[in-house]
Amino acid sequence: MNIDQKSGFYVVGLSTRTQNAAEMNGNGKIGDVWQRFLGQNLAAKIPNKLGIDLIAIYTDYETDHTGHYTYLLGVPVSSTEHLPPGLMLKHVPAGRYAVLRSNRGVIKQVVPELWQRIWSMSPSELGGSRAFQVDYEIYDQRTADPDNAQIEVHVGLR
Repeated sequence: MNIDQKSGFYVVGLSTRTQNAAEMNGNGKIGDVWQRFLGQNLAAKIPNKLGIDLIAIYTDYETDHTGHYTYLLGVPVSSTEHLPPGLMLKHVPAGRYAVLRSNRGVIKQVVPELWQRIWSMSPSELGGSRAFQVDYEIYDQRTADPDNAQIEVHVGLR
């Protein structure tokens, strides 16, 4: 795990409001966001993309990891103009982020495993207290094979 100082950036994509309890018991909405985003090839319809990586943002936290939050799956953009209808823009603020990597494996297993590890970590293990403003996941070339994938989670710190 590293602690990195990150610059702020914007992401455009599909969003939903959900909570971890629903995601863990099979009543979640994140899978639907992925199906719609990939099925409608929305990445190709977003102008001013920066690269090809997908970014998943967790923001607008109601409380902490037990409350509701906004989940957005999209791509980073260089401009916030000419957004396609139905898509949302979110800003990832500059700041300190703990950077954690998942194990390699089936993506639908390694992502929840990593989040459960993060939820159980103390501030000293994490490198600081969670800010619960914005956390994000990076889906890059390491996720090309969904059966042998690895993701990176950036956890915002106070």
